[in-house]
Amino acid sequence: MDSIAQHLQNTLDGRWRDVKNRVRAELETEVFRPHYTPNIAIARAKVAEQMRLLAAAGASEDGFGKGYGGAGEVGAAITQIEMLAMSDLSLMVKAGVQWGLFGGAVENLGTERHHEAYVRKIIDLELLGCFAMTETGHGSDVQSLETTATYDPETQEFVINSPTPSSRKDYIGGAAESARVAAVFAQLITPDGQGHGVHALVVPIRDDNGEDLPGVTTSDCHYKGGLPGVDNGRIMFDHVRVPRENLLNRYADVAPDGTYSSPIENPNRRFFTMLGTLIRGRVTVGGSAAAAARVALDIATRYALQRRQFEAPGGDEEILIMDYLAHQRRLFPLIAKSYALQFAQNELVTKCHELQTSDDPDPEEQRELEARAAGLKAANTWHATRAIQESREACGGAGYMADNRLVALKADTDVFTTFEGDNVVLTQLVAKELLTAYADDIKSMSPVGWVRFAANFAGERVLKRTAAETIMQTILDTRQDNEEEGSLFNRGTQMQMFEDREEYTLSSVARRLQGKSKEMSEFEAFNAVQDHVLHAAKAHIDRIIMEAFVAGIDSCPDPEARRVLELVCDLYALCAIEEDKAWFIEHRFLSTERAKAVTRGINERCRTLRPYAQTLVDGFGVPEQCRNAEMLHSAGV
Repeated sequence: MDSIAQHLQNTLDGRWRDVKNRVRAELETEVFRPHYTPNIAIARAKVAEQMRLLAAAGASEDGFGKGYGGAGEVGAAITQIEMLAMSDLSLMVKAGVQWGLFGGAVENLGTERHHEAYVRKIIDLELLGCFAMTETGHGSDVQSLETTATYDPETQEFVINSPTPSSRKDYIGGAAESARVAAVFAQLITPDGQGHGVHALVVPIRDDNGEDLPGVTTSDCHYKGGLPGVDNGRIMFDHVRVPRENLLNRYADVAPDGTYSSPIENPNRRFFTMLGTLIRGRVTVGGSAAAAARVALDIATRYALQRRQFEAPGGDEEILIMDYLAHQRRLFPLIAKSYALQFAQNELVTKCHELQTSDDPDPEEQRELEARAAGLKAANTWHATRAIQESREACGGAGYMADNRLVALKADTDVFTTFEGDNVVLTQLVAKELLTAYADDIKSMSPVGWVRFAANFAGERVLKRTAAETIMQTILDTRQDNEEEGSLFNRGTQMQMFEDREEYTLSSVARRLQGKSKEMSEFEAFNAVQDHVLHAAKAHIDRIIMEAFVAGIDSCPDPEARRVLELVCDLYALCAIEEDKAWFIEHRFLSTERAKAVTRGINERCRTLRPYAQTLVDGFGVPEQCRNAEMLHSAGV
């Protein structure tokens, strides 16, 4: 690896660079060699062995608090699981379910009695668990889950029941075979018949021999589109009884006589507070999908630097496919977006670490983290789907061979766009969080104030900075507002275009909602502008990513590596503008002539970056064994 690539990798790795390097070394060992097999028995056995090795090496301790056997390093835990995605997405999911979702539910929703009873066993794999939230009838709408947990004061037990076919717990990782216990999310009902919303309970589902316990019926999802090493299954409960103490009672409890109590009186706020503590899973899923995308782009780029097609006029040998502008346009923008997303993911992981290791996290910052995690999960997973597919196509028939990893990466990451939150639903969550500020302002406004608000577009709260304020202000001060083509390469101009779009889309959707809410119900009003809402959220997410890229460049100490990063940032910015070119033109933020210059600018940056093709993917830091595609070693390639 050349020195520029090393500096790129160090900068891209960010705060948990040492963790990433340690995992890279582990992934070079033989047991972690990627080997795709559709045979679910073999794949599951392989992942189980890898999990045992990780546990024995202490890899699972980072994500748990120091008081019960962990290391209290949330950021390191997220980073480790993301890195596992470069080797095997099935391993990443199994580790994420055991230590992130199941373990995270016990730690974050439970109290001392649960920590003492379970956490050390979860860390050591002595207790294998699953995260039983999703049901056949409800996935994104968690508040409407149908499984019930009814308290019986006579026996001081909760009765867990699946009252309808649609209340079956579905697609649950670990439920088919390995899990002995489930963190079950159910509607809590007290003896007076009152429902208190969704709560989590620890429910044993199998005995030591792997047989279903009385009242529990599990089944196997068998073959899926990918992830053959994950034993996804289904669970039905027929009046299964568990002790009162099995309620994970950090945010609510039921006394022996059935009296319900909670430190959070508002049921909605209680529900979202409970879910907010489980944000780590969403952060990890996005980062893992992005890691898989980087592996695919690494393989496709190296193939393009070896594969030749069509003889040049008067030449003795055929042309490298990476020398064609069309091929550069396929891969370089996706590489640029991978850089951008990784810088944004680094900031997200840092914020998640800080809030989850804080003794008194700020509620407003927690809400902002949840919105950011939702937006970046959607951006990362949609990017992975696109980048892996493009990488596969860019390698032709060779890309379709299992030995070349791309089909497995594609199959395994496809579900990432819908688990841990459907991407469209998550994107709306981002917009709703942003519009809350408008709603508060609008409610208290006089008619004159509303007119003034509408005329002046967005307030400062819309553009709350995610990167260093001083860096951004310096860059914006350098913007060039003329129509010259060269100004498109000016970082301040690019940043202003991202900000202008976000301000305009958010303020205009707020105005539309205000107008429609006078004519129709709240649901009808929101539904009528849903396309606008999604566009506003995307504009915000793009701006967040762009700011993170700018801050990432600033953190790079090497001048030559910084120069390359500046070029890559140009490419990311121009491609984001090109993707939404129609909007910029329609709203007169971009003239038709300048819009053509955007396309010319992308072509120019692709040509400029061509000599750095391998350097850029070296900067991803993919372990050699994880990019060990057979086609890169074939004779004649």
